[in-house]
Amino acid sequence: MAKKKLHPSVEKFKAFVKERPELAQQVRKGETTWQEMFEDWYLLGEDDPRWNTKSDNKQDNKNEEKEKKTDWLGTIMGAVKNMDPTQVQGQINNISQALGAIQGVLSQFQGKSGGSQESGNPGPSNPFSFRKD
Repeated sequence: MAKKKLHPSVEKFKAFVKERPELAQQVRKGETTWQEMFEDWYLLGEDDPRWNTKSDNKQDNKNEEKEKKTDWLGTIMGAVKNMDPTQVQGQINNISQALGAIQGVLSQFQGKSGGSQESGNPGPSNPFSFRKD
């Protein structure tokens, strides 16, 4: 089977990636895609500081990860402080009304298809009753 001839820039990029296996690890971890990496390489060139992801950046990454782990709690607390209780209550009421409407629709469908509804009971006691197999 004959190999397809790749574009010269793609061949150069493949050689570039072979020299830097940490770039392939970034793609495998899901941090970036090959397309994004190729576009960055094509636009920025091989000498850009982005490609220097050796051990000196590993220490920086560890510090950033530690900061991110401790910072998420501060972010959540800041968001809670900035909440307006009346707006939160209004959103909860809206969600409750939407769930009530959905339950009403479900009970109507169950009432028409079920046929086992008691005459004194306006709707089923549990609209989400499921049977075990």
